[in-house]
Amino acid sequence: MRIAIDAMGGDHAPRAAVEGALEAAREWKDTEIILVGDEAKLSPLLAGKPANLTVRHAAEVVEADDEPVKAVRRKKDSSMVVAGRLVKEKEADAMISAGNTGALMATGLLIVGRMEGIERPALAPMIPTLDGKGVLALDLGANMDATPDNLLQYAIMGSIYRQKVHGIAKPRVGLLNVGTEAMKGNELTKAAYPLLEQAPIHFVGNVEARDVLQAECDVLVCDGFVGNILLKSLEGTAGAIFGVLKEEFTRSILTKMAAAIVKPGLSRFKKKLDYKEHGGAPLLGVNGLVLKSHGSSDATAIKNAVRQARLAIGNDLVRTITTEIQNGKRVESE
Repeated sequence: MRIAIDAMGGDHAPRAAVEGALEAAREWKDTEIILVGDEAKLSPLLAGKPANLTVRHAAEVVEADDEPVKAVRRKKDSSMVVAGRLVKEKEADAMISAGNTGALMATGLLIVGRMEGIERPALAPMIPTLDGKGVLALDLGANMDATPDNLLQYAIMGSIYRQKVHGIAKPRVGLLNVGTEAMKGNELTKAAYPLLEQAPIHFVGNVEARDVLQAECDVLVCDGFVGNILLKSLEGTAGAIFGVLKEEFTRSILTKMAAAIVKPGLSRFKKKLDYKEHGGAPLLGVNGLVLKSHGSSDATAIKNAVRQARLAIGNDLVRTITTEIQNGKRVESE
């Protein structure tokens, strides 16, 4: 299998991408890692690189503040667009980028292309849960609006992803809502509920935001507007909690002593909420495997994204989703 990495995307590029790629290439000898970026900047970081790691030169970079669609259309020799083209032309089985999220979604749609039968692709990051297993949530920002049929497709794609990549035999699918009763919510969730009930998934009903961290489901379905608010709220809350704890534990000698005692437990808790452990968020619904790593990803996050990509490729994720969606279309037409 061949995995392309946008070496110039992210806050710590290109060093983090290179170090993560090197670790991945050394661990998985059967995988070809293609680093895409400015060869002059990458070469000094690649001393002693293994044979299964190669460089594909790309002279341009999509910057964090670039307008996504314009950047993808105008910067045709950017590392992100070149990586997307490798997937489109079947020179790579997957691509990973920690760069501009909007530009990566535009790359997925305009370069890789939409999967047949999918109306709107969805960004599906893992939200950490207290049991350490996490919940795959989609859509968390690819589309601000959605229809009931979009939510149905998100549910099917998310369920297949958790089966194929995470090995969950019967993923529990929940619909993010303001109450657990079937008729709660707005017009979108009320209309989506019966569609999810009839879908070939294990639908467990509505899930409230307060229960997400308790792992009430394995796949959480919502529109991108609500999902992005949920994600940013959780990130902000976690950051605020750890900030307050640090302030309180450094207040005096006694609190510093207390901190030393509880530090192992806090470290384990922080690790449960660490995005680096999950690697990247797939853009589900495009005709190829596209993974978005966190903008501040380090080498560990990049390596874990490669692990994630390997599992998806090995389990034929894209073809499976395509088949399920097309089968669903045939059922609807009958």
